[in-house]
Amino acid sequence: METSPPPWMPDNVARTYPGWVQRKAVTLCKRDQKRGGSGNVQQYRLAIHEAVVASGGLDHWTGEQLDWHLIGTYDNREAAEGKGEHKKQYALLPTIDHHSNRPEPNFVICAWRTNDAKHDMTPEELVAFCRRVVAHADTLNAPADDD
Repeated sequence: METSPPPWMPDNVARTYPGWVQRKAVTLCKRDQKRGGSGNVQQYRLAIHEAVVASGGLDHWTGEQLDWHLIGTYDNREAAEGKGEHKKQYALLPTIDHHSNRPEPNFVICAWRTNDAKHDMTPEELVAFCRRVVAHADTLNAPADDD
C-alpha cells in the first residue's frame, strides 16, 4: 500500500512522512479499537494518507496553511514545561482529526489548535459553536446606540 508524500510536501518532511503515517495509523487504530472500532492498521494508514493528500496542505476547518515541518517534532515533556507558549509554537502542526465521533478510519487534516478546540464535537457541532462565538463577538464589538 503506497503512501508516498504528496508533491506539495517539503522535501525534508517527505522523507519522514511514511513513518509518520505509520505511527499515527498504529496509534489511532489501537485507540479506536478500545472504543469499539473494528478497522485495521492498513485501513487507518490509507485513510490518513488520503486525508493528507485531500488537504492540499491546508487545515480542513479553517483553510489555513499548515506547517508540515512540525510533524514528528512535538515533545510532551517540552510541552509540560513550556505550557501555553509551547502550544502556540505548534498551533499549525498538522494533526489527524476524526471526521465524525465514530471510531473508524475517516479523517481530515487540521491544525493542532483547531483539533484542540474541536475536541469531540461533530462537524455540525463545531460549525454551530463557531457561529455562536462569532455572533457573540459581533455583539461585543457593535457600536453603542446613541439615543
